[in-house]
Amino acid sequence: MALNRFPDSQTVTIPEIPTQATVSLPADKSAVIVVDMQNDFVRPDGALYVEAAAGTVDVIADVVERARIKNVPVVYTRDTHGEEDREFEIWPRHCVRGTRGWQIVEELSPQEGDLIVDKNRYDGFYSTPMEHYLSRVWDVEHVVIMGTVANICVGQTAASAGLRWFHVVTPADGISAMNDFDQASALRQISFLYNGTIAVNGADIEFTPGRD
Repeated sequence: MALNRFPDSQTVTIPEIPTQATVSLPADKSAVIVVDMQNDFVRPDGALYVEAAAGTVDVIADVVERARIKNVPVVYTRDTHGEEDREFEIWPRHCVRGTRGWQIVEELSPQEGDLIVDKNRYDGFYSTPMEHYLSRVWDVEHVVIMGTVANICVGQTAASAGLRWFHVVTPADGISAMNDFDQASALRQISFLYNGTIAVNGADIEFTPGRD
């Protein structure tokens, strides 16, 4: 049904979001992107705490570990702001460079060889070297995107990846949002608008074969 009015919150339904039982990706053409898994979003005392984010940590850690075994590049985006950032006109002060809240959670600490991308806006590609590494250094075609917040930084990063013709893969249990609607809208946009692949579980994603 076409909609040309403000939606009725009592009648909004979630469109079908197709999922894939097993997602096999060539390790030599893939990368993993972990979005903003920082203390300010994941920890209960964080400035912009997302309650569901803690539940994704083990899922993300498992995918990252299996990616590293196959020499799949791992990228971490890190939301990064100065003391007087304009984003604080929208959100409370958060992820100020050098603070505990800015740091990536200990359970997902980057390792030597991982790429850390400091970003100032929602999109991990905006004014960062992300595309350079994915396209020119690693020759990547597929990106597994996980992290938080689903409809904000995850969604905007997935959108930029899709617009650059990367194949986006997202496990539903590897992203987190502030409510069910936002989670569903992110998954819907990734699958419908950018022709991405949604796995129900991170464990359903496999990398084969390994890089030389």
